[in-house]
Amino acid sequence: MLRRYVEQILSLYNYIDGIIVTDKDGYVEYFQTFRPDVNNLKERDVIHKHILEVYPKLTEETSSIMRVLKSGKPISNEFQTLYTYKGQRIRAVNTTLPIKERDEIIGAVDASRYLDYPYDRQDITISMKDNKDNIDNKKLYTTDDIITNSNCMKRVVDQIPLVAATNSSVLIYGETGTGKELIAQSLHTSGRRKNKKFVSQNCAAIPGNLLESILFGTTKGSYTGAENKPGLFEIANGGTLFLDEINSMELSVQPKLLKAIEEKQTTRLGGYDPIKTDIKIIAAVNEDPQKCIEEKKLRDDLFYRLRVVQINLPPLRERGDDISYMTSYFIQQYNNMMNRDILGVDEEVEHLFKEYRWPGNVRELKNVIEGAFNVVSSRFIQMKDLPKYLSGYSDVLQDIPNDANALFETNGDYSLNQAMSAYEKKIIIAAIDSSD
Repeated sequence: MLRRYVEQILSLYNYIDGIIVTDKDGYVEYFQTFRPDVNNLKERDVIHKHILEVYPKLTEETSSIMRVLKSGKPISNEFQTLYTYKGQRIRAVNTTLPIKERDEIIGAVDASRYLDYPYDRQDITISMKDNKDNIDNKKLYTTDDIITNSNCMKRVVDQIPLVAATNSSVLIYGETGTGKELIAQSLHTSGRRKNKKFVSQNCAAIPGNLLESILFGTTKGSYTGAENKPGLFEIANGGTLFLDEINSMELSVQPKLLKAIEEKQTTRLGGYDPIKTDIKIIAAVNEDPQKCIEEKKLRDDLFYRLRVVQINLPPLRERGDDISYMTSYFIQQYNNMMNRDILGVDEEVEHLFKEYRWPGNVRELKNVIEGAFNVVSSRFIQMKDLPKYLSGYSDVLQDIPNDANALFETNGDYSLNQAMSAYEKKIIIAAIDSSD
């Protein structure tokens, strides 16, 4: 698990010659040197050894890793002379950071810049990259953050590293709240671009001229108040650009987006010089893409260019195994966050959760659990702790058998889809009425 912190360190700092990750006791979990001419230790020489065994002349007082593990405080740009257990002498500037999980120290990561000739040590530092996007990459989701117990979602997770390994465009289709951003970020962090920028833009409700300047940038004087400013294609160069709710993008912008993707270059508004780009494009829609084409929300040529690979996220109502699984997960999460000790939901709530259609999907379930934590007064979440619209839905559920029979008796020509649609409408109306 500690290895994933390596990606964060590599994206945070401008220049690193070597990196070590240890557990909370100082035993090495990860080691890599990018300068074998200076440090010729190999991973097999170091893994699972204690840091004081790797560098036997260090002590708990002189080792920056041991001091950080003890104090929990980072150490920046400390000069050290290290002697490996194989007898090699290494002069280095080290920055050492604690790794924490829920405020508990679980390890340390040490980044080194080697001094292989007589530098003035004051001139050598390991500095943060002057790039906010790369710093923010440490917060990105990975496949480890995808919580599921359903086979259909597990198949999606299995696809991610395969799709992430290519430069092909990806189209993610899923209803609101199914986790499209989670999948997009996981595609980025699972591929070779993971140490580059991930740039996300929601295309909904942005006027076409403004979105165009956001995507492609502007040159000074191109319109009143315009300045020289890079667009998202430039900012994301080398990394990933995620365009969410692309079905809400104005049609006037779509052919320009298609051109930029096809030609792998953009031109700023008011500019003339093309700017080459190397980007993995991920787009997402929250409606059936074929329906979007039919309703003229999405150009078919853009759709086919984006949908080289299409990932469909099933709604929560089709992932029965995930409802109770994720309920338990969110309860544990909020127990930790709010210092509570809630054991679960009672039988009535469990039945409701299984029958409810969850139009807001995982996001709605998470918010319902969080809301319940604010008012729950027992060890189990009860119906009274839920939002009023859900308790109203529960009242309607009790009458389902009789209502269902009446529905089919009044119109025997209904198809199953028509019957379900009509009945869902009836449930929603009843739930709204009960909330008045």
